[in-house]
Amino acid sequence: MRERDDPVAIGRRVQRLRVDRGLTQRQLAEPAYTPAYVSTLEAGRVRPSEEALRHIAGRLGVAYEELLTGRPARLATDLRLRLTEARRTLATGGAGQAAEQYGALLAEAETHDLADLRAEALLGLGECALESGELEEGRRYFERSEACLARSDAPLPARVPALRGRAVAHYLAGELRYAVYLLESTLDELNRGGLHDPDALLLLYASAIGPYMDMGAHARAAQAAELALALAPGVADPALVARMHRSVARTLLAEGRLTEADASLAKAAELYRSLQLRTELANCHWMRGYVHAQNGELERAEGELREALAMLSASRAALYRSQAAVELADVLHRRGSSREAAALLHEVLDDLSPERGAVHAAAAHRLLGIIAEDAQDTDAAEEHYVRALSLLERAGAAGDLADLCRLLGDLLRRTGRVEAAMDAYRTGLGHRTAPGTTTLGPAPAQPPL
Repeated sequence: MRERDDPVAIGRRVQRLRVDRGLTQRQLAEPAYTPAYVSTLEAGRVRPSEEALRHIAGRLGVAYEELLTGRPARLATDLRLRLTEARRTLATGGAGQAAEQYGALLAEAETHDLADLRAEALLGLGECALESGELEEGRRYFERSEACLARSDAPLPARVPALRGRAVAHYLAGELRYAVYLLESTLDELNRGGLHDPDALLLLYASAIGPYMDMGAHARAAQAAELALALAPGVADPALVARMHRSVARTLLAEGRLTEADASLAKAAELYRSLQLRTELANCHWMRGYVHAQNGELERAEGELREALAMLSASRAALYRSQAAVELADVLHRRGSSREAAALLHEVLDDLSPERGAVHAAAAHRLLGIIAEDAQDTDAAEEHYVRALSLLERAGAAGDLADLCRLLGDLLRRTGRVEAAMDAYRTGLGHRTAPGTTTLGPAPAQPPL
């Protein structure tokens, strides 16, 4: 943010305000200064002192800060209040309305050269785009926010939310390995540079858990969860702590610790509910539904997942809604409502593409394949499995590839194509042994906890 304008800009501003008010240079100068001083100031040939500017501001009837910077008095405070309101609008599910609010803030921030507010508005627009499923647009906003902060020499911890947003956009687009690279390289730079900001580190560790799990790097996901939990007591932002609890629940689920996972999700849901963060609360309902489904409590699972789906549909959170819809379809199929499940899955696929929600689309095809197999339609089942396989291979989601190859191999074997089945099994075994910390390179440096 500028501290003050140059003398030429200040001089022009003084002259314009003086003329607007019908004052002569003598009237503006008296009693402390001379008309010649005012003339020199207006010409931009002198750098006025704070005392002189306060005198002139008083004579002109404007705030000292407005005369110094050209910004109306209280502008920064008013814009900060509007920024808070935009965040609240987004949190309660109004991504479209929040985008309009952030867009207006961005325009004003650019008009008045408020670099830090411009970066915040761009970050908010990126979050709105993620919520709406516009991943490429979201990436561009995050990149602009990051560049804005870099130009103003903001430290790396201040740039972490924009970096994390960019990584999440790549993750949701199915670019898992690049998402992990962005998160890990930033963690490494923070920790090696001694920039142990707990908020920034917690945000990055919590965000890395999802891509790690999808890539099959369960050991590294568990380590990230452990570090996030250790950092949490030093973090003041309850929304960030809630996000951490939701992410950690994924590692607990993978280890079969369902009771602990449900407890972690309950903590997150309580925080989100108190903060009125609607989309995040909906995601907690989704994950609790998943926990109940894993525990065989299908009726409770369906209730949680329908709640999540309704909340995400109301807030138009497209990709998150698709994720919840796939889980609900799985529960419906297991409860005998396969027709409703298939209809829900086809609706999901209509909203997705290989570049937008590839992992979710693969999960939908996988489940449609299982439903087709149950209906004895082996051709349709094979088609869905192959589509899912292509999407997962492109995304690098090794965590799900091994299971999918097993399903495809079993189908091929039952239909007499033993050689093709063996190829599918070998592919699955390759993905089962490949993922993990060894395929991701060295782990990033850790904070001194």
